[in-house]
Amino acid sequence: MASSEAPTSSEYIQHHLQNLVVGIHPEHGLSLAHGADEAAAMGFWALHIDSMFWSILLGVLFLWLFKKGAERATAGVPGGLQNFVEMLVEFVDTNVRDTFHAKNELIAPMALTVFVWIFLMNLMDLVPVDLIPRLSELMGIPYMKVVPTTDVNVTLGLSLSVFALMIYYSFKIKGPSGFLKELALQPFSSDNMLVQALFVPINLLLEGVSLLAKPVSLGLRLFGNLYAGELIFILIALLPFYAQWALSVPWAIFHILVIALQAFIFMMLTIVYMSMAHEHH
Repeated sequence: MASSEAPTSSEYIQHHLQNLVVGIHPEHGLSLAHGADEAAAMGFWALHIDSMFWSILLGVLFLWLFKKGAERATAGVPGGLQNFVEMLVEFVDTNVRDTFHAKNELIAPMALTVFVWIFLMNLMDLVPVDLIPRLSELMGIPYMKVVPTTDVNVTLGLSLSVFALMIYYSFKIKGPSGFLKELALQPFSSDNMLVQALFVPINLLLEGVSLLAKPVSLGLRLFGNLYAGELIFILIALLPFYAQWALSVPWAIFHILVIALQAFIFMMLTIVYMSMAHEHH
């Protein structure tokens, strides 16, 4: 917030919660948004540049880190990086074996990617709230949010990707008729054909809502927890210096648990949804 006057608490919070948005404004054409009103005016196709940049950067970091671990793998005494990578792979593999009982070579790599990538994005919440935004301002960039999972577009994008795979495998494994039967013939069923026909609309309503709620709850759970954590860090930053240290350190230590737990929950629900897509009734 490059200004000669110190921002008010409200302006400070709004600034730190504002994404760097680029899009087509009705009046200014293709431009960067200066504030939430301009971002809203750009509509659905506006891009959150900061969320895309940090999520892609952390994804590349994940790939580079694991590639280095694979290149340095040895049958002798393993190094620290190899131990770390093997521990994560074994941890994810154990959870996949315990939860997913069909055969699909995609599930374990996808679960590993989901867990590590989301964990790295969540971990950015521990970066001091003023550090990167201030550096960005010095380079002429007005806004910079560094935690991609505090952007609902990112979390819903992840959850909708999982949902798309779930629908794909439901059709592939069960066939269109099998998938539709799951939606139309449960939870209420009857041996009487007439009664069953009356149950079909009710079943479709209940199962349809349950199906559509999966990606929404998956994405919003991750977003809500990380957004709340980021907001608390911002509020702590408004306090006097001595109070910041007294509160930020304990909150950061506690938030480490939230960061890891939310990545784990997203991974486990992804595995569960893939397992449901492969099950036959």
